[in-house]
Amino acid sequence: MNRNAYALAAAAMAVGLVGSACSNAPNSATKTSSAPATAAQLQSLIPTPAGTQRTDGPDSIPDNGIHLHFLVNGSSTDVLDAYKTALEGKGWVVTVVSSGGWVGAGGATYTATQGDTYGVFTGGGSASSADVSACAWPSKPSNPNCGGGNRR
Repeated sequence: MNRNAYALAAAAMAVGLVGSACSNAPNSATKTSSAPATAAQLQSLIPTPAGTQRTDGPDSIPDNGIHLHFLVNGSSTDVLDAYKTALEGKGWVVTVVSSGGWVGAGGATYTATQGDTYGVFTGGGSASSADVSACAWPSKPSNPNCGGGNRR
């Protein structure tokens, strides 16, 4: 690399670091504060669980949200524990609303935020598979229902 290329690379890195330091959103590249997140941006914030054998969605839900469903191989308690870690790895601040299980079967519900973005992640199943529902909205909806029943 010649000297000009090094200088250009260093300048680009400095601009990137300054830009990221000025942002208070953990994933500022995918969400801006001036416009609500799009369905594609919301989907990019939702991790796919390890061991997923089928994904359904994304489907539109009220308040400009999206819903994804994952059918996952593995003990449901292990799947949901790993999914909480994956959410945190994507920059979500996760709150455990409920969790429990016995001999690998069980379930959990998490709420999470990432800047203004709000998510509800719920799942459960047997000792061999789990269903995970993931919903995300540009901001907290009036009815953050993400599992079962009629979400529309």
